[in-house]
Amino acid sequence: MPAPHGFVERLAELAASGAAFASVTLVDTVGSTPSETGSKMLVTAAGLDMGTVGGGRVEAKAIDHARAMLRAPHGAAPRAELVEWNLQRDVGMTCGGVVKLFFETYNHSRWQIVLFGAGHVAAAVVHCLLPLECWITCVDQRSEWLDRLPETPRLDKICSDSPASQVASLPEDAFVLCMTMGHRTDRPILEEIFRQRRRFPFLGVIGSMAKRKVLERELAAAGVAKERLAELRCPVGLPLGNNLPGEIAISVVAQLIQVRDELQVRR
Repeated sequence: MPAPHGFVERLAELAASGAAFASVTLVDTVGSTPSETGSKMLVTAAGLDMGTVGGGRVEAKAIDHARAMLRAPHGAAPRAELVEWNLQRDVGMTCGGVVKLFFETYNHSRWQIVLFGAGHVAAAVVHCLLPLECWITCVDQRSEWLDRLPETPRLDKICSDSPASQVASLPEDAFVLCMTMGHRTDRPILEEIFRQRRRFPFLGVIGSMAKRKVLERELAAAGVAKERLAELRCPVGLPLGNNLPGEIAISVVAQLIQVRDELQVRR
């Protein structure tokens, strides 16, 4: 069975929208099954979006499986999976056939990176990240600096007079970087993160060891526990390169990749 009319166009539309979805293809059948090899459907978090792999119980199970893949956090589920189900034993149907279904997710398990700041170093970090498969949010008070960043669906620019107000909306699995105009604008963001008891897999702050000591002293005075302060990666970045924005950006992105990979291995 060929893909339903408009399937490729709908897949492209969903991919461009940024919404998480899955493509499900019936790749092989044995015995009596409710559909033919090549049947396809698209599934979003809300359920069936388009197409079919046979209807009934096998399709309902396939939709549930696809939605479970979409619900899984970053790195906790495969992006593609081939499953084989015996319709009688695994699906509860009376026919004794076997189906093989290929599940592939799109716009899912997003590696989300949030940058507070849009200055020279933050902009260099953005440019380093864009060739990678990640989604970036950049927050700054200065619209003119945000306007200098590239226009791409994978970069969300937020202009806010109070960047700390954005902390509540950050996803739990975001990698967070503070690269604002300086210590005085970084500290309110960090205070809000700790006040809300947010725990991110990565929390980095640009600056020197001297800046770290000042931040630790002031955050401790604000009531932040010592063990929470240990979560700060400051100075952020691997110990390589010089102080040029481009080389700082490479060291920071290298550290982000390093931590991302370590977390995926643990899972």
